[in-house]
Amino acid sequence: MKTIPVLPLTEANREALRRHFLKLDEEDLRLRFEHVISEVALMRYINTINFDRDAVFGVFDGNLELAGVAHLGLCGETAEFGVSVAPGHRGEGVGTALYRRAYEYCRNHRIHTLFVHCLHENAAMMHIARKAGMEIETEANEVEAHLRVPAGDPASITGELIDDRVGLFDLALKSQFLAARAIVEAMAEAAGTLVRPLQQEEGGEPEKDKEAA
Repeated sequence: MKTIPVLPLTEANREALRRHFLKLDEEDLRLRFEHVISEVALMRYINTINFDRDAVFGVFDGNLELAGVAHLGLCGETAEFGVSVAPGHRGEGVGTALYRRAYEYCRNHRIHTLFVHCLHENAAMMHIARKAGMEIETEANEVEAHLRVPAGDPASITGELIDDRVGLFDLALKSQFLAARAIVEAMAEAAGTLVRPLQQEEGGEPEKDKEAA
């Protein structure tokens, strides 16, 4: 199974978060926030994310854009999990990878209860909740699922450290690849700029010869 690197997000990633959420259509946002949300309200949510209080995780794609985002809202020994995956990256296991990273965080930070609250038609979130073995309660059109989180141990703490290192290494590789691609494209453009005048000159030679004749 392919490993999907996940990184903790910080204040420095707020603009990337804006771009991520603006890629979601109205229905995606309704499922994520459980109601229709305006762009003004969406920007307010993004601008007020407290990275010092909550835990936010992301999966970056090859263009260094956020393929998926998980927001773990913390309140004492309880955490609420919310996730969104950008179009074009669904069905790749991004949401599951973000959930696993959030669960790992809960274990190592004394969070005893992890829960999700979503609309019943949110199939992606329901799939994650069932796969995680959460206790699911349905009321009308809403679902609340709970999971008791075991305390962390040396293995889980080490695992979290390794996951962070893997995420940073993956981001560095993608950054280098993107920079190298930009250089190659710039060189190709520069070469094209030089070749075009030569082609024009070569194309003009026969005309001059014809006129001379």
